[in-house]
Formats: sequence, structure tokens, C-alpha cells
Amino acid sequence: MSDMTQPPANPFLKRLPLIVIAIVAILGAFFLRDYLTFEALAENREALIGFRDNNYLLTALVFIAAYVVIVAFSLPGATMATLTGGFLFATFPGALFNILGATIGATGIFLAARWGFGEALGKRLEGAAGTVKKFKDGIDENQWSMLFLIRLVPAVPFFLANLIPSFLEVPLHRFVISTFIGIIPGTVVYTSVGAGLGEVFARGETPNLGIIFEPQILFPIVGLCVLAALPIIINALRGKKGL
Repeated sequence: MSDMTQPPANPFLKRLPLIVIAIVAILGAFFLRDYLTFEALAENREALIGFRDNNYLLTALVFIAAYVVIVAFSLPGATMATLTGGFLFATFPGALFNILGATIGATGIFLAARWGFGEALGKRLEGAAGTVKKFKDGIDENQWSMLFLIRLVPAVPFFLANLIPSFLEVPLHRFVISTFIGIIPGTVVYTSVGAGLGEVFARGETPNLGIIFEPQILFPIVGLCVLAALPIIINALRGKKGL
């Protein structure tokens, strides 16, 4: 039994949240790309720090809300938002604020996609036969591993990692938990980069966003990916032995 709220019966109403997200995402790509940038943060850093110092709680709440909107509507600047979280609030609690905002925003996309297309597509996959049915069953048997893998692997776009589970009938609680935990490594790395932006600004440089692919960062994340994939590998080997 699904833990989702029943969607509206009208097909247009079911797809309306996704339509709104798509429209806002397109508009945001055109009108916000010059505002959610490293240069914009550098120019406004003193004003942001001053506002934070005078209104810490309000700044934290507004920041989390802004992060939710950026992720939920797939607006440009998610990486800059993560860096800003580190710049304003340090690695901790900045990483926590980033993770909360990203998880809530991702859940919004997940629900919109589930209401719009996910349930119908899930039923089609469940009723399919042959290879498609085996693929769907294999994912169902390893949902936790699959969810953590798509969060941990840096090559999987965040937007796709929100959509794929919605089409595979993943329960809401599994999506939320795996998203919150799975994005911790990458988020902490980028938040720590943001926490050092003060020195970067002073030198007139730009942050090294490729740091996540450096060996001392990438290898531990690859190790986590291997651990997440172990149940899938074990189940596959058991399946072969049973043939």
C-alpha cells in the first residue's frame, strides 16, 4: 500500500504541479542565471553578512526557504546556494541547512512527478512482461541500495535522482530518508568550500568546485557507493546460483 496521498482525479490537475515546475524552471534559466552566481555573492557578501549578524534566525529560515524553492523548481544556482550556506553559516550548521533545503525541495519534485506520471507509469511497469518486468522487480528488491547509489554517485544529476524514484513506486519515507542521508557527503564537501569563501574573496579568486573529484574526496565517496551497491551485487550472485 502506498503512503502517498491520493492525487486529483482530473488528469490536468494531476499534471499541474509538474507544469508549473517546468514553466518556472524555464523562466528561471533565462531571468535568474545572472543573479545566482559567484560574482553576485561576492558583490553582496558584506550586506548578507550584516543582515545575518543582525537577524541570524530569520536569515537561516529565509535561506532554507530559498534553497527549497531553487531545488523544487529546478532553478539555476543550487551549487551557489550550497556555497552560500557555508559562507553564511560555516560548515556546520551550514551543511545541515543545505541538506534540509535540498531534501524538502527534492521531495516537492518527487511528489509532483508521482502525482503527474509516476503512479500510471509504475502500474505499466508492474504489468509489463519479460525484461521490463525483471528490471522492475530487480529495482524493487534493492530499492534502498538504488536510492543511495543515485545520491552518492556525482555523475547522476540531482534532478534525475528526484524523478527516477517517482516513476518506480518508491515509498515517500524511503525517498526522504535516502535523500537526506545520501546527499550528506557531497553537501558537506561543498559547504566546507563555501565556508572558506572569505579567503577566496580576499584573493580575488574563484572557488575550486572540482574538489569533489580530487582523490582524497572522491575515493571515500566511491567507497560509500560500493557499500551501497553490495546488496545489489549479492542478490545478483544469488540469482545466478539459483539458475
